Amino acid sequence: MTMGSPISVHLDDSTQEVLEAAARERGIGLSAYLREMAEREARKISKEKIRAESRAVAEYVATLPEAQAFYADWGTPAVEDGKR
Repeated sequence: MTMGSPISVHLDDSTQEVLEAAARERGIGLSAYLREMAEREARKISKEKIRAESRAVAEYVATLPEAQAFYADWGTPAVEDGKR
Protein backbone atom coordinates (compact mmCIF):
# COMPACT_ATOMS: atom_id res chain seq x y z
CA MET A 1 0.00 0.00 0.00
CA THR A 2 1.32 3.41 -0.89
CA MET A 3 0.82 6.41 1.28
CA GLY A 4 -1.38 9.19 -0.04
CA SER A 5 -0.92 12.89 0.37
CA PRO A 6 -0.70 14.37 3.85
CA ILE A 7 -3.75 16.20 5.14
CA SER A 8 -4.31 18.67 7.95
CA VAL A 9 -7.07 18.29 10.48
CA HIS A 10 -8.00 20.98 12.96
CA LEU A 11 -9.40 19.62 16.21
CA ASP A 12 -10.75 21.47 19.18
CA ASP A 13 -8.58 21.11 22.29
CA SER A 14 -10.95 18.71 24.05
CA THR A 15 -11.18 16.35 21.08
CA GLN A 16 -7.43 16.42 20.56
CA GLU A 17 -6.78 15.60 24.23
CA VAL A 18 -9.13 12.62 24.11
CA LEU A 19 -7.60 11.27 20.90
CA GLU A 20 -4.02 11.82 22.09
CA ALA A 21 -4.81 9.90 25.30
CA ALA A 22 -6.32 7.05 23.27
CA ALA A 23 -3.25 6.97 21.02
CA ARG A 24 -0.91 6.93 24.05
CA GLU A 25 -2.84 3.99 25.52
CA ARG A 26 -2.14 2.09 22.30
CA GLY A 27 1.51 3.16 22.30
CA ILE A 28 1.29 5.07 19.02
CA GLY A 29 1.32 8.70 17.95
CA LEU A 30 -1.77 10.74 17.21
CA SER A 31 -1.13 10.69 13.44
CA ALA A 32 -0.89 6.90 13.39
CA TYR A 33 -4.04 6.63 15.51
CA LEU A 34 -6.00 8.97 13.23
CA ARG A 35 -4.72 7.09 10.16
CA GLU A 36 -5.91 3.77 11.64
CA MET A 37 -9.31 5.28 12.42
CA ALA A 38 -9.64 6.69 8.90
CA GLU A 39 -8.58 3.41 7.28
CA ARG A 40 -11.06 1.46 9.40
CA GLU A 41 -13.87 3.86 8.47
CA ALA A 42 -12.93 3.71 4.77
CA ARG A 43 -13.13 -0.12 4.85
CA LYS A 44 -16.52 0.10 6.58
CA ILE A 45 -17.82 2.55 3.98
CA SER A 46 -16.55 0.34 1.14
CA LYS A 47 -18.24 -2.76 2.61
CA GLU A 48 -21.51 -0.87 3.11
CA LYS A 49 -21.39 0.32 -0.51
CA ILE A 50 -20.79 -3.22 -1.78
CA ARG A 51 -23.67 -4.54 0.34
CA ALA A 52 -26.01 -1.83 -0.94
CA GLU A 53 -25.03 -2.52 -4.55
CA SER A 54 -25.49 -6.27 -4.00
CA ARG A 55 -28.94 -5.64 -2.50
CA ALA A 56 -29.90 -3.49 -5.50
CA VAL A 57 -28.78 -6.23 -7.92
CA ALA A 58 -30.66 -8.90 -5.95
CA GLU A 59 -33.82 -6.78 -5.88
CA TYR A 60 -33.57 -6.22 -9.62
CA VAL A 61 -32.90 -9.88 -10.40
CA ALA A 62 -35.85 -10.91 -8.20
CA THR A 63 -38.16 -8.96 -10.54
CA LEU A 64 -37.11 -10.95 -13.60
CA PRO A 65 -39.46 -13.72 -14.72
CA GLU A 66 -36.54 -16.14 -15.03
CA ALA A 67 -35.56 -15.56 -11.40
CA GLN A 68 -39.15 -15.91 -10.20
CA ALA A 69 -39.44 -19.20 -12.11
CA PHE A 70 -36.19 -20.42 -10.59
CA TYR A 71 -37.36 -19.70 -7.05
CA ALA A 72 -40.80 -21.18 -7.72
CA ASP A 73 -39.16 -24.31 -9.11
CA TRP A 74 -36.63 -24.69 -6.29
CA GLY A 75 -38.87 -23.40 -3.52
CA THR A 76 -37.91 -22.75 0.06
CA PRO A 77 -35.81 -25.34 1.91
CA ALA A 78 -37.94 -27.49 4.18
CA VAL A 79 -37.07 -28.94 7.52
CA GLU A 80 -37.12 -32.73 7.49
CA ASP A 81 -37.21 -34.76 10.71
CA GLY A 82 -36.36 -31.67 12.74
CA LYS A 83 -33.01 -31.26 10.90
CA ARG A 84 -31.86 -28.72 8.38
